[in-house]
Amino acid sequence: MENQPIELLEGLFGSIFWIFVFFILLVKSIVIVKEQSAVVIERLGKFNRVANPGIGFIIPFIDKKAGLLNLRVQQLDVEIETKTKDDVFVHLQVSVQYQVSKTKIREAYYSLDNPRNQIASYVFDDVRAEVPKLELDDVFARKEDIAIAVQQNIAESMGDYGYIIVKALITDINPDAKVKESMNRINAAKREKEAALEEGEAKKIKIIKEAEAEAESKRLSGEGIAQQRLEIVRGFKESVEDFKRSMDNVTHEEIMQFVLMTQYFDTIKDVGANSKNSSILIPHSPGGLKDFRDQIIQGTYIGGEMNDQIKDK
Repeated sequence: MENQPIELLEGLFGSIFWIFVFFILLVKSIVIVKEQSAVVIERLGKFNRVANPGIGFIIPFIDKKAGLLNLRVQQLDVEIETKTKDDVFVHLQVSVQYQVSKTKIREAYYSLDNPRNQIASYVFDDVRAEVPKLELDDVFARKEDIAIAVQQNIAESMGDYGYIIVKALITDINPDAKVKESMNRINAAKREKEAALEEGEAKKIKIIKEAEAEAESKRLSGEGIAQQRLEIVRGFKESVEDFKRSMDNVTHEEIMQFVLMTQYFDTIKDVGANSKNSSILIPHSPGGLKDFRDQIIQGTYIGGEMNDQIKDK
């Protein structure tokens, strides 16, 4: 009877121990895998299987979780310094997006010790093989072609190791500071040249248009003057004919002399009436008028003589 409590305690502790052992074994046997992940299971140090997302079970102390692989698309940024065909050093940043192939999880886990370093090495090799073929301007213009070439070369190499290259992007091209400054000066000079050409072309067009407008104005002014003179001649003709009909004994020369004198006085009147005209000195004494009249008579006489000579010939 005295040993019974001790036996009960021993039995109780034994039960608790085995329950604890069972709990530990249960915990060790459960494998929970998150979405877009995969767990590599090894049995006694050898690959056994791949545990997919969800809950799974393994044999404790015989099976173990060897590693966890991320199946999401990941990005690796690689900075590279290389030289172009025209001997310009340039820094490029290449972003490679990759993910583990769900059908080659075993190869992705066991083939490479450090896949990110391996991808970076391929990027270095491919970029330094492509960029030296191009001049600096072509590197900027054909950066997509370089990225596609890098993507294709890496995809072929990394595909055997269980990695899919989703995309390769050249996100930055940064030449040496002195080269950038020179390029900016060249671009500024080009812009100034284009601006000067455009300004010169605008001045040229303006000059041409002003010349065309002046020519058109002179043409219209000439037509107006010609029309005015035509009307003046027509008016003289009508005046002479009216004088001739009313005064039969008056000759054409006398009528013309009268008309010219009248025109002279009208001109004097217009000069005096126009306030914008500056001062004009005109000899206007009685002797001056007589000289002017004699000049008109002499002119009409000479014109008549020349006309008679022409008719005699």
